[in-house]
Order: sequence, then C-alpha cells, then structure tokens
Amino acid sequence: MTKKTQNDELVFLPLGGSNEVGMNLNAYGFGPAHDRKWIIVDVGVTFGDPSTPGVDVIVPDPTFLEGENILGIVLTHAHEDHIGALGWLWPRIKAPLYATPFTAYLIREKLRDANILDDVELNEIPLGGDLNLGPFDVTFVTITHSIAEPNGLAIKTPLGTVLHTGDWKIDNDPVVGERTDVETIQRLGDEGVLAMVCDSTNVFVDGVAGSEGDVKVALAALIKDLKGRVAVGCFASNVARMDSVIRAAEAAGRRVALAGRSMHRITAAAKSVGMLSDVKPFLSEQEARVWPEDEILYLCTGSQGEVRAALSRVAEGTHPFIKLGKGDHCIFSSRVIPGNELSIGRLQDKMADRGVRLYTEKDHPGIHVSGHPCRDELRQMYNWARPRIAVPTHGMRRHLMEHANLAKDMQVPETVTPRNGDMVRLAPGPAAIIDEVPSGRLFVDGGMLVEEAGEALRERKHAASNGVLVVSFAMDKRGKIVSDIDVRGIGLPGDADRPLGDILDDLAERAEQAVRKLKGEALDDEMVVEQAVSRALKKASQQVWDRRPIVETVILRL
Repeated sequence: MTKKTQNDELVFLPLGGSNEVGMNLNAYGFGPAHDRKWIIVDVGVTFGDPSTPGVDVIVPDPTFLEGENILGIVLTHAHEDHIGALGWLWPRIKAPLYATPFTAYLIREKLRDANILDDVELNEIPLGGDLNLGPFDVTFVTITHSIAEPNGLAIKTPLGTVLHTGDWKIDNDPVVGERTDVETIQRLGDEGVLAMVCDSTNVFVDGVAGSEGDVKVALAALIKDLKGRVAVGCFASNVARMDSVIRAAEAAGRRVALAGRSMHRITAAAKSVGMLSDVKPFLSEQEARVWPEDEILYLCTGSQGEVRAALSRVAEGTHPFIKLGKGDHCIFSSRVIPGNELSIGRLQDKMADRGVRLYTEKDHPGIHVSGHPCRDELRQMYNWARPRIAVPTHGMRRHLMEHANLAKDMQVPETVTPRNGDMVRLAPGPAAIIDEVPSGRLFVDGGMLVEEAGEALRERKHAASNGVLVVSFAMDKRGKIVSDIDVRGIGLPGDADRPLGDILDDLAERAEQAVRKLKGEALDDEMVVEQAVSRALKKASQQVWDRRPIVETVILRL
C-alpha cells in the first residue's frame, strides 16, 4: 500500500446515482488534493422520458475526471444503470476495466457495439477475487440481486475501508448464484468499516424484498394449470427469473421460445459462465409458431411497455411470428418502474382487447420480488458491517434522506448525503462535503453525445409545444418581394370556423407587411429581414393560438 502522508485524504465523489435511481458513476480518490489517485465504480445510464423527446439514453457528465490519474474502473454488476455508459464514456476516462465473468461478457458486447473493444483493457476477476490498484485494495464481495454475479466492493485504503454495496438484497434462496457472503461482511465489520456507501432504492418499504426461490414456486404453480399459449414478460437481465420461468414451462410440458434481442444476449452470457446449462434447447420464434398451443411458452422482453420490444409488438399485432388472442395468457413477472405506468397500461389494455388474460404482481403478488433491500435488510446490513459513516446512494433525494435517518436509528455515528458533484472527505477527520465539482447529464441524441442544455433539444421541446411556421419567398437585389409568400404550419391547428389555410394566408400578409416596413440597407441584410418576419408572425400567432411557434424563414435572392 502507499505510505500515508500528512496531506493524504480519502474522498468519495458521486457523479451519477445520488440524485436519481440510475446513471451510477462513483469515484474514490486517495492522496493529497494536487495528486489524487482515483478508482471509478460503475459507469451507467438512465433513460429518456417525455421531457426529453428524441433522447433514449442519458449518461453522467465525466468532465471532472478527464485528465485525472484514474487507476481503474471497477464494475459491480451488469445492469444498464451500472455498465450502460461504458461505450459512450470510456474514450473520455480511459482506464482498465475490472469485472467478474458474466459482467465482463456483457461489457464486451457493449464495447464491440461502440467499436472500441480492441482499445480497452478488460480484466476478468473471479467471484470473491482481489484486486490491487495503487493505494486501493479491492475485494469483490458476493451478494444477491436481480442479476447474475452481483458484487459489493470492500475498498481498503491506508485511511480505512469503504464497503460499497452496489445493488443488493438478502436472499437465502437466490435460484441462480451464491448467497450473500455474510461471513466476509461480518469480518469486515469486526476489522472496522470506515464508511458504507449503500443502496437506498427500497428504503421506504418495510420488511424484506422476498426470495427468488418463492417466485420460482409461484410461477410453477401458476403456469402448470394454464391452457393455450403463454407469454411471460420479465427483465431479461434477471437470469434467476428466466431460470424459474423456463423450469416452470418444462414442468408443465411446454417448450420455451425467446422473444427479444436482450433475451438472447443475456442467455448467451449466462451460458458462457455455466448457467442455464441443463435446460432444453430454445425454440426459434419461427418454430414456435407451429407448435401446439398448450405446449409453448414465450419468454419476452418489453414488460415495461417499451414500444419496440417483443410484448408491445405482440399487443399491436405486428410481431411477425407471435400471435396471442382469446384463450391465451400473459404473465408480467416484473414491477412497474416509476414513469412507465402509462406505457405499461397501454400495453396491457391492448393485450386485454385481444382477449389475452393478464397476470401481474398486483393480483398475483408471488410472481415478482424486488432486487433491492427493504428496511429490515438495511438494518441487517448495518448490524453486519457496523460502519462509522453512512453514505446513502442510488435513489432520489427523499430516499437518501430517509436512509440517513435509518442509519442514525442504527447508531451509525456519522451520515452524509451528497448530491451529484459533491466531493465527500471520508478521512481523516469527520466526514464532510469539502468541494463541488462539475457534474450533470449528457444526452445521447441522434447517436451523438450532447450537453443537457443543448440548443437542439431546446428547439425540439419548443417545437413540440408551440409548433413550427416555415416562411419562404423570393426578393430581388433591391429588396422587393417578387413572389408569393408561402407560409406552412407544422403542429398548428385550424377549425371549421377558421381553417388552417386561411390562418396561414393571413400570416403571409403579416410577413409581407413586416418586410415592407424595412427601409434601405435593412433590406440587404437577410438576418434583419428574417428577424422582422419572425417577430411579426410570433406576435400574430400569440393572438391566434396563444403560443409562439418557431419561425423558420427561407429567402431566395434573385
């Protein structure tokens, strides 16, 4: 380990995940402020919503870390909010990657898609393995979660040990993978844990999350009595859930067909590390189309209502091979992620219109459990680790504050609840926020990485709510209009009393009047002419529609 100097500090820096669920990017720094060495834990994405039209993926802004001495990027598990931004951000924070085999398999796919696989050093670490990165000695701690090979990280430094839990729960019957390594966590607690950076997602939920073993029993009981075709929607990354569905299908005399790219990708990753090795070969969607109705089960992507996923295409009737109707069944073995209520509702309504019977966790609570710790599990983790400092992460602001209150109830001496960009000194001395660094979000827009406050998205939002007017006409060298003025409206209404065409004709007259008011050199400056037309049409539009559309003026000089 690096010899400690008087100026050494151990700091924690969240750049994603401490203001919202998702988009994890955390950094730990050690050394004097002018010469810190860093490791990064997770580089994840979150997803766009109606407030970001055209933006599907959002990543954390790594500007502060660019040019810093980054010793390595350590990945806790393979969910998108922990590895999904690697393809976009690795070129800006170049450092070796470290992950366990299942996670490494999926990371390779992402790097290959980004055409940077050959540029990246990706190191596989065995489950429970150790890693030395300068002043950081990292031990991978086996935990349970809703994906294969989830890991906590015990990060040992000369100033103390940080337990970074990653995403976790306590599950004594996880179906796939090992139980949480309680012995190691307790040993860390006995040795002394300086700080625990811990998942806050379910802090408002009493009790425990529940076991995948119980879900396995519930799914088997439900599926065995169903007649007709059966489709099951679940998160493709949950290999344990996939395993339970597959075995329930086989016990009921059904063969399984995978529907959706993610199902095939995760299955390949699972088989690469020895999971799903003893199940029957999957049918292709084409083969399943002619299979007897009572002997087929479709394991599908799209449980959150994603428009291009398999379940949505089935509900729309546009899937080329899978057709569900009266007498068939669709099981949603998943929870509703906040923000997806409308899309899931529309999907389920369309399924119901086709006569498909639906099963959800609301009417069949046993068919899904969360992958995150509820309050009793959080208490248990604090009893095992006994940290001096609690640092809640991975949640909205209200989650972090409630988690801090729970930690205080558990007699944790210190708590700190940073926002993204807050640099937290963990040692020496009391935990405190000592600096604020540049942070924020970057949008993947049209295949490009752009700033959150970029002009393109602002204009798109403005156009979506206010519409667009396109004005075109010709002018001669003297500034005289020598053609009709054509005004076209996009996203703007008319009605029986005043058709849109009549409104646009009136706006053309307003545009002509605005140009005629200009004199002399102003007529030679196209920007001045465009601004005059824009002001006139926005003012007129305010009177007509009570909104100010984008006005795009095209002038042809003759």
